[in-house]
Amino acid sequence: MRLQGKRIALLVEDLYEDNEYWYPYFRLSEEGAEVETVAPEIKTYQSKHGQPAKATISAQNALGSQYDALVIPGGFSPDKMRRSPDMVELVKKLYEENKPVAAICHGPWMLASAGALKGRRATCFFSIRDDVVNAGADYVDEEVVQDGNVITSRQPKDLPAFCRTLIDALL
Repeated sequence: MRLQGKRIALLVEDLYEDNEYWYPYFRLSEEGAEVETVAPEIKTYQSKHGQPAKATISAQNALGSQYDALVIPGGFSPDKMRRSPDMVELVKKLYEENKPVAAICHGPWMLASAGALKGRRATCFFSIRDDVVNAGADYVDEEVVQDGNVITSRQPKDLPAFCRTLIDALL
């Protein structure tokens, strides 16, 4: 229960990558963190593989000051998330407060939209490498990269390193 008393915002939108949502959800919960699912609106969202996830709070009502960290799963959901100004503003707020913002796979799209990649080392799924570089990041092909409060990983097989790094950042 090393994360007892910590609150984590876990973002969701339709077409999220199942493992990249559920693995951090259970891993952080297992460590005692309160994980809250944040989305553009309170409703049920479908994953790429059909697993539903229900948002518990809308991004409009989620205050950055309420959370100790934020997790952005991949899949195609980050492309939908960044269409919501409230979702982008939440990421930007936590980033500016120097709280851990962790994104995996296509999740760095949200970091790009929030201006959180400029001057940072980062990784991502290979198909969005150009987007990450164009957002000002120094791209590296590693399973997990932490540069200050920004944590990034490439794909589902990187989840163990991704979660370990996030948990360490919260401790």
